[in-house]
Amino acid sequence: MAALPSRPPLAGRHPAALRSMLVLLLVVPLATAGCAGWRPWRNRDKESRLAEKYGSTANQRIETLQKDAKKAKNGSGADQVTFTRDLMRQLLEEHDPRVRGEIVQTASKFDTPAAVAICKGALQDPDERVRTVACEVWGERGGAEAVQLLGQRFQSDSELDVRLRALRMLGKLENKDAIPVLAMALEDPDPAVQYRAVVALKAVSGRDLGNDVNAWRAWAADPAADRNEWSIAEQFRKLF
Repeated sequence: MAALPSRPPLAGRHPAALRSMLVLLLVVPLATAGCAGWRPWRNRDKESRLAEKYGSTANQRIETLQKDAKKAKNGSGADQVTFTRDLMRQLLEEHDPRVRGEIVQTASKFDTPAAVAICKGALQDPDERVRTVACEVWGERGGAEAVQLLGQRFQSDSELDVRLRALRMLGKLENKDAIPVLAMALEDPDPAVQYRAVVALKAVSGRDLGNDVNAWRAWAADPAADRNEWSIAEQFRKLF
């Protein structure tokens, strides 16, 4: 059987063929790496462009905010006025809802016109997470204005989570001025809203008529009715 002819060594091949092989060895790996996204110089350029365009990250902005707030809190009244005015500017410029929520929480710790304006304006924020934070803030601030604002937020908001948070904060205030709004919530078709209204009414009224929505509807219709009647109902409920 005749032996197969051996392939000539690389050194003996035609120069044009060698050049083609070298081109393939260099170009193919680079093209493959490019498809996989491995172009570190391009990635670095992209990161630089993003940093230049968007500035610091949300976490960095929150960290700076907390440091500045601590400094302002220990400063003079004038320092706090200046700081909260700057907070208002930051709120209007901030695109991240998480940071806006942090700004609202920070503003709630100050008693300046700008701080109050921030807390009120946050109830109208386009993001429901910020509006939820605003409800919590007014639950902490308290007062007749808080009852009014939370009541309005419950009635006008389109998001269930925000409405439920507003009811919860109304209960936390334990202010009887909230009874009309809570009575309205008892008529809501959503069982979650009804339940939250019952819980809030327990806190506001100091009574416990159980979780019977109808019983609370009757009480809310005339909270000043004979207290003995309601006391008997409460004692009867505790037997079962």
